[in-house]
Amino acid sequence: MEELTHMDASGRPRMVDVTGKPDTNREAVAKGTVRMQAPTLDLLKKEKMAKGDVLAVAQLAGIMAAKQTPDLIPLCHPLLIGDIKIEFRLNEKKNTVDITTTVKSTGKTGVEMEALTATAVTALTIYDMCKAVDRSLQIENIRLVKKSGGKSGTIALE
Repeated sequence: MEELTHMDASGRPRMVDVTGKPDTNREAVAKGTVRMQAPTLDLLKKEKMAKGDVLAVAQLAGIMAAKQTPDLIPLCHPLLIGDIKIEFRLNEKKNTVDITTTVKSTGKTGVEMEALTATAVTALTIYDMCKAVDRSLQIENIRLVKKSGGKSGTIALE
């Protein structure tokens, strides 16, 4: 088993030292899904939800969350994020909102946590804005699907 990178020799938490690593272009893609009833998806699609334009608010919340990741995840490095894209696909057959988040940066460490955090907060915002009309909402399958940059190169997980 490999050594845990966030623990020092005495088992205490530590931030990983990345100062010696070269800057490289980094990208991470995360996905997640919010499942709902068909009438809820219809209201969301027609922007008729009482709380407003769900997808616009969720998109903004996700972008803001990505930028706040080091404040939320212990020992996560603050990064200069170059780009964040949050895209939605409304799947009327499955009654889902499928979320895809792409985060890009040039730096010494990856942006996986930022992409995952953005996806989770985007899904939570959709949940919050739709819960008054649909108690059966489910957030599902938040996961990293791709990362690139650094010494491990490109890893596709989907």
